[in-house]
Amino acid sequence: MKLAVIGLGQCGCRIADHFARLNLKAQSERKATIAPIVVAANTDQADLTGLRFIKNDYSHRILMGLRQTLGHGVGKINELGAQLAREDGDKILEALKSDRRFYETHAFLVVAGVGGGTGSGSLPVILKMLKDRYINKPIYALAVLPFEHEQYSEARTVYNSATSLKSTYEVADAVFLADNQRYVKKDSSLSNNMEKINRIVVEPFYDMMCAGEVTSRKYVGARTVDAGDLIASFEGWTAIGIGRAELPAFRFPWEMVKTRFRDKAIESFRGTQALDAAITDLSVASSPRDAAKAIYIMSGPSKEMNMDMVKAISDQVAEIAPNALIRGGDFPGEKHFIDLTLILSQISHIPRIADMYEQATRYAEEHKGQLLDTQCKIQQLTEIGRELPLL
Repeated sequence: MKLAVIGLGQCGCRIADHFARLNLKAQSERKATIAPIVVAANTDQADLTGLRFIKNDYSHRILMGLRQTLGHGVGKINELGAQLAREDGDKILEALKSDRRFYETHAFLVVAGVGGGTGSGSLPVILKMLKDRYINKPIYALAVLPFEHEQYSEARTVYNSATSLKSTYEVADAVFLADNQRYVKKDSSLSNNMEKINRIVVEPFYDMMCAGEVTSRKYVGARTVDAGDLIASFEGWTAIGIGRAELPAFRFPWEMVKTRFRDKAIESFRGTQALDAAITDLSVASSPRDAAKAIYIMSGPSKEMNMDMVKAISDQVAEIAPNALIRGGDFPGEKHFIDLTLILSQISHIPRIADMYEQATRYAEEHKGQLLDTQCKIQQLTEIGRELPLL
């Protein structure tokens, strides 16, 4: 699946930068192009300057709202972010359309952190503009949820997240959720944590995007998962995860013969081991039983993947997601691992989203009352000092 990736705001631009890195990796390792267009749009000039892999020109790094913000962001006010996106969103559409590879892409993926200002406000606006312009092309969002300490100590972050998610869900064909808190390493420095989190967020998309785009015969699976399977599987709230089972580094030929007759159970177990890891590392906490659609992609050396492994994985996915329409396939991509990418879609209940909606509703009611009270006190103070002379 080839995606046109658009990053919005600081978080979205940095994650989009890693999609550009994945595209270079796919071209080098698998001779495949998976993200021919990657565009970053932000109201902060410094953040755009710090990107590494997105092309350094005005068509791929777009500065919005320069007159209002002077290139210094919107200060977590997502209403302003939405307004600037409405005014300058045409720059993004024009940048996409002017790229000669645009019509090779199968879908859009718009990436943003929903707790900030620019990304939170502009995400649903840009999605709506794309939806109105390109009726037949699926439009997906990758919404990155804030850290827990932000949710419980910064009320504005919760309000931004809830309003952005609600608006995004109404427009996008599917919303991939990535919870920052699930990837935190508490003993790492802040910069290392952020960089590692951004890498982990995009990594599960690699095999998914490569599976149907490879041009070499050795990378074509027995049951290929192509763009049509993926588009049919993505809808509503969506979680993605990847699990890995390591293979022995080296085996003698006679050991491989013995394995085929004596250790079949171990071979099958590697697939289910990778699936268990994928479920544990889903991008957002959710129950597979609440998913109406599921798709898995098994990647590894072709000699290590067999029908017993496929059957074991299929049976386990059907067991953990009994209400889901399941699709799956293999992809001979990795050399030393069995990787399992699992995507659960049309999820009916996400505890973190429900919690944020409740918090944001309380915040809106309390904030409205506080604002009226503050205005009333200011007016009273003005009345008291009305008779005083001015200097």
